[in-house]
Amino acid sequence: MPHRALCFVIMPFGRKPDAANRLIDFDRIYAEIVAPAVEAAGLAVLRADEEKSGGFIHKLMYERILLSEFAIADVTLLNANVYYELGVRHAVRPSSTVLTMSEGSALPFDVGALRALPYAIGPDGAPSDAAAAREALTRFLRECRENPTDDSPLFQMLEGYSAPPIEREKTDVFRQKINYSQAMKKRLAEARGEGVEALDVIGKELGDIDAVEAGVAIDLMLSYRAISQWQRVIDLTDRMNAALARTAMVREQRAMALNRAGRDQEAEAILEQLIGERGPSSETCGLLGRIHKDRWEKAKKRGDGAMARGCLRKAIAAYRRGFEADWRDAFPGVNAVTLMSIADPHGAEARELAPVVRYAARRRLSATPDYWDHATLLELAVIEQKMDSAREALDDALAAMREPWEPETTARNLRLIAEAREEAGIDTGELRDMIDELARRAPPAH
Repeated sequence: MPHRALCFVIMPFGRKPDAANRLIDFDRIYAEIVAPAVEAAGLAVLRADEEKSGGFIHKLMYERILLSEFAIADVTLLNANVYYELGVRHAVRPSSTVLTMSEGSALPFDVGALRALPYAIGPDGAPSDAAAAREALTRFLRECRENPTDDSPLFQMLEGYSAPPIEREKTDVFRQKINYSQAMKKRLAEARGEGVEALDVIGKELGDIDAVEAGVAIDLMLSYRAISQWQRVIDLTDRMNAALARTAMVREQRAMALNRAGRDQEAEAILEQLIGERGPSSETCGLLGRIHKDRWEKAKKRGDGAMARGCLRKAIAAYRRGFEADWRDAFPGVNAVTLMSIADPHGAEARELAPVVRYAARRRLSATPDYWDHATLLELAVIEQKMDSAREALDDALAAMREPWEPETTARNLRLIAEAREEAGIDTGELRDMIDELARRAPPAH
């Protein structure tokens, strides 16, 4: 799984003449200047080799242009594909797009004001001073990393222009929003119901996942997740193309799978890296909270009270941080409230936070309701011992269930509440009935 940011390279291939009829060896420019400069800047390099076909830009190319954190475009030639791809990049990424060109080339009027790093060409069409060009490009890429500034003409010149969202549920990479073969969507949906063998058959048919469009790869990954096949999720993310694998969503799902597979240290490292790069988010912090929550349970079971208390505090802090990062997302909030109520049944913090979480869940229910909104109301009602409301929320949650692992997660949270209450001598008969009802919908353990 790559951890370095990705730099996508847009440039011609082979030996081609420029406007002055100089024959330029672009493969040597890539090999001697671009690729080593990108590596020296600490980035992973990916070249747009699909341009060899000469056909219209296709979906896989779009995905790599949009998802890569950095891009280099060689604008030496008046190459329609290169300029089209550069235009797409400038429309969605305000920064970190670097232009290069051979000395003596002229930029078209529309991009004439942009800065392009020049490189010298010898009589044979190869770089005549590759070392100097490499150093200049590496230095510029490092500047882009350390101090990103708008280099897209659209973002520089159009006041109020903002980039369209290109990650998480607002992007092409979530299956409910993607546009690819309806037949494949249907096959994957059916295969999820048939089991892991059916999904494996589709995976083998797809062949090299690196060359599969993002929508299909993500749908297959989420299908494995739906049936708790965590190792297959990990293996699939290992084989994804670098642009897709670097997205926050894929890294979050990989961390989730690693934690469920017992590799919590690796999972924690991925999530901490994401927070360091992008700041806290409800999803990333929620997954980090789950890691600390699992550690708390394990320490509690082996009787290590000091470790358990420390892990519980870390879990509460991570969930609360996630909720504070986005008050609209009730998932980390309800987990924070649940653990707060377990840590201190009479504490004021849980009582103060619970109404805010309930409001967030109800706001979502009025717009785009899903299983988790009903599950959130169920947990809050149980915490407040409003069992009639809890029963109603349970019915609604089961009616909205999409994947069998969803009720498994809710049942697990309710068990923690039940265990804490039983230790305090509180009757949990009705609560245990609800837990059993949820558990019947959960998938078998793998």
